Amino acid sequence: MRTSRIALAAAGGLLLIFGVFRLVTELDTGDLVVLGLWLAAAVALHDGLIAPIVVGTGVLLTGVPARARRYVQGALIVGALITVIAMPLIGRQDSQPASKAILLRDYATNLSLLLGMTAAVALALYAVRVLRSHGQVRVPLEGEAE
Repeated sequence: MRTSRIALAAAGGLLLIFGVFRLVTELDTGDLVVLGLWLAAAVALHDGLIAPIVVGTGVLLTGVPARARRYVQGALIVGALITVIAMPLIGRQDSQPASKAILLRDYATNLSLLLGMTAAVALALYAVRVLRSHGQVRVPLEGEAE
């Protein structure tokens, strides 16, 4: 396992060097500055907004029963991913001419429908879990008192 880790680290280091080389040789200085600012803003947004929201949500989920928690977490993760994809489309909706029909859809309504479907699937999966657990009968092992 140690050899594979060294090989993966070496491959990662070489790819990093190649990526930095390509950035420096193919982008002009202004674009590199914009890229650096964008990366700094992404880190600030993650550490200042996204990470505290995730931690706060995790703290709130401690009140959810353990059996239901995995389904709530799954629905929240899927819902967050769908929302991240939909938000730029909602923001740019109706900003383009009719020839670019993709931005003429009602993304807010579609997002609501997808989030509702996600909640319904999570609830259905949880219901199946509860029904299965009620149907189980524990059979004592050999030599075990009932």
